[in-house]
Amino acid sequence: MAGAAAAQEASIDQKVNDIFAGATGWFVNFIFSPFPGTSFPWIVAWLVVAATVFTLYFGFIQFRGFGHSIALVKGDYSDPNDAGEVSHFQALATALSGTVGLGNIAGVAVAVGIGGPGATFWMILAGLMGMASKFTECTLGVKYRNEYPDGTVSGGPMYYLTKGFAERGLPGGKILAVLFSIFCILGAFGGGNMFQANQAHQAITGVVGDYPGFVTGLVFAVIVFVVIVGGLKSIASVTEKVVPFMAVIYVGSALIILIMNANMIGWAFGQIFAGAFTGLGVAGGMVGALIQGFKRAAFSNEAGVGSAAIAHSAVRTKEPITEGFVSLLEPFIDTVVICTMTALVIIITQQLVIDEATGIYLLNEAGTAIKTVGDTSGVGLTAAAFGSAFSWFPTVLAVAVILFAFSTMISWSYYGLKAWTYLFGEGKTKEITFKVIFCVFVIIGASANLGPVIDFSDAAIFAMAVVNVFGLYFLMPIVKREVDSYLSRLKTGEIKKFTE
Repeated sequence: MAGAAAAQEASIDQKVNDIFAGATGWFVNFIFSPFPGTSFPWIVAWLVVAATVFTLYFGFIQFRGFGHSIALVKGDYSDPNDAGEVSHFQALATALSGTVGLGNIAGVAVAVGIGGPGATFWMILAGLMGMASKFTECTLGVKYRNEYPDGTVSGGPMYYLTKGFAERGLPGGKILAVLFSIFCILGAFGGGNMFQANQAHQAITGVVGDYPGFVTGLVFAVIVFVVIVGGLKSIASVTEKVVPFMAVIYVGSALIILIMNANMIGWAFGQIFAGAFTGLGVAGGMVGALIQGFKRAAFSNEAGVGSAAIAHSAVRTKEPITEGFVSLLEPFIDTVVICTMTALVIIITQQLVIDEATGIYLLNEAGTAIKTVGDTSGVGLTAAAFGSAFSWFPTVLAVAVILFAFSTMISWSYYGLKAWTYLFGEGKTKEITFKVIFCVFVIIGASANLGPVIDFSDAAIFAMAVVNVFGLYFLMPIVKREVDSYLSRLKTGEIKKFTE
């Protein structure tokens, strides 16, 4: 009887998966369709070109402004009387809680598992370039936010596309805002929800053994619903303490492993550079490594996507450009630091199987990814890498994944809700409708296979980037004006460090 029940439960998972893959396949295929005659998706080029344009247009602002960004986060220029709800540091922490998490833990493992160590190089490059994209969108998020009499604010691409285009006398801003909102809701259901539930289930089964995904989905859905309907403030006060704590444990463990294997760090970087330009036998070669690196970097730090601009809009400041400076630290911390550490641990602990004779990575039976010790992938690969050094770490990682997944779901429910209310207006009934649908997708995410989930998640989030980046090209002269004015006033001493 038990066997029949298990088979029935497994078939429920399979049915959910088949329906989901069938319904979303066309959307995924469109977003990730390659340039004719190549395997290079147009959407990856779209983001990379944008990050390059913003980097050049603003004169490598991510490097010139790095020191000032840190001073702003420290509060050196913060006036407590400015409009807004949160400090620079809190805005950065809020946005990071939505991005630091499974993209860094599972996403990096996916990139390295498919694209090899070389994917790490392209991931770092995409992170450094993406700092300029984040700078642009978060400046606009603050500049065009709505400030309400009760002190609350609403901002994000929906607002700067509408107001910014109107200010410049350009048509189509409202249409872009509506399109962005639709994709933001899909992104909230996908990357901000389903991917999180899926990887949380994988982490739990890695510790307690296999059981049907919809069980995890139901439990998560109930908890998330309780939080986003009522007790958001009380739970958020717990997660804002717990999530940084888990991040410190995660980064600390990675550092210890790297210190223990300090003699192999040089070799690991050698693998990263060699793999970036040769592929080292990886499926897809150098282009495969490049695509995986860029895809996972964008999914991890969301530069150009526009989601972080919603969180950063609530900052307490009268100078929109200051939040641009603060936000450029986000891709650096998320991708350049944390993602690189995850990749180094996976490479150094030798989870990827190398042919001793040729030094080239062996592919799995399907030929779609690198063969790994124990045939692990995603969060399982990261758990195996850390577990090879600390036997207890997979349990800690499972807890971290659950907490990261939970905080990311809450952040993205807020992003999705802001887009939903932009489209349908404010009101309790409208908000509850969104929250119920959001929780249904928690169950779907935990039940579906990783393939369709990660494909849909990427496609929805990249679709947001199509609309957002298109708008940013028309609005970047406004940001240029802001940055030139601010830097000249900083130079003349008109903008001073604030001391109480």
